[in-house]
Amino acid sequence: MIKVYCYSKCSTCKKALKWLDDRGVAYEKIDLKENNPGEAELREYHTKSGLPLKRFFNTSGMIYRDMELSKKLPSMSDDEQFALLASDGMLVKRPLLVKDDTVLTGFREKEWEEII
Repeated sequence: MIKVYCYSKCSTCKKALKWLDDRGVAYEKIDLKENNPGEAELREYHTKSGLPLKRFFNTSGMIYRDMELSKKLPSMSDDEQFALLASDGMLVKRPLLVKDDTVLTGFREKEWEEII
């Protein structure tokens, strides 16, 4: 089963869910604000994704900007970054798609098409 972590007010998330619906893809929708993945899950997703940890941060979000994380992340350890991501779902890049051994951050049709 595909898991899609998203935020109901996010236009990109709405577009991604519509894209899945239009293709008849079954998925479990998980609200990032209410059910943020924990540190262990985030570590697992990061490993499966093969992406730099920075790609898991919602760099356009208000919390990211308010905390000035663009300046702080480079000097933070991975442990500190995972703890931070697990502390607030609004810091996590969305949508976050989890399918078997593949994890994608954000919605890029071409990337999603390759794994769906």
